[in-house]
Amino acid sequence: MPKTELYGSASCPYTRELREWLEWKNRDFEEYDVEADADAFARMLAATGGQRTVPVLIEDGKVSQVGWQGRGCITGGSHA
Repeated sequence: MPKTELYGSASCPYTRELREWLEWKNRDFEEYDVEADADAFARMLAATGGQRTVPVLIEDGKVSQVGWQGRGCITGGSHA
């Protein structure tokens, strides 16, 4: 089973929408809040080449999607 990771933020409605879609599709995934987790924010930046738009979906170590249905939120990352 491929590993799926969702990077997003609690304040971004598109993160919520993508999470709900993944749940509807019955997909197993790990979710990271990049505004609360500095390590997750760093991993997201490394994977996307520095893009700060969430949500980001990573499958098998590769970015498969940035944003949700053409929309996303810009994040400043972790303040922790």
